[in-house]
Amino acid sequence: MNLLKQIFTWWNRQTIGTMILTFFSGKLKGIDEFGNKYYESKSGKRWVIYKKTVEASNIPPNWYNWIHFTNNKLPVANQKKYFWEKRHVSNLTGTNEAYRPKKIIENKIIKKKYETWKI
Repeated sequence: MNLLKQIFTWWNRQTIGTMILTFFSGKLKGIDEFGNKYYESKSGKRWVIYKKTVEASNIPPNWYNWIHFTNNKLPVANQKKYFWEKRHVSNLTGTNEAYRPKKIIENKIIKKKYETWKI
């Protein structure tokens, strides 16, 4: 079933074209803490195969810099982080974990700024 998803849909990890490209010309460069795999071809093309859903915000900042040619050095796996750095979280918009300001949470009832017409 997983193979059929990969053949006919692009949002399930990789397509059949990416699978063929990875098999013939991809060289594994590394795996991030989420299990995403990063590849590079001999011509310099770079791509990622996601562990779960295909979502660009699943790429941590250090790998984002590498895949977009901002930094050509491969990220260090267990790089020391500063105390103020937080763990990378993908985009949570549209989920229950999305950020909601305190003001909206406290005032669950939204007050109308207008009056309805009375017929």
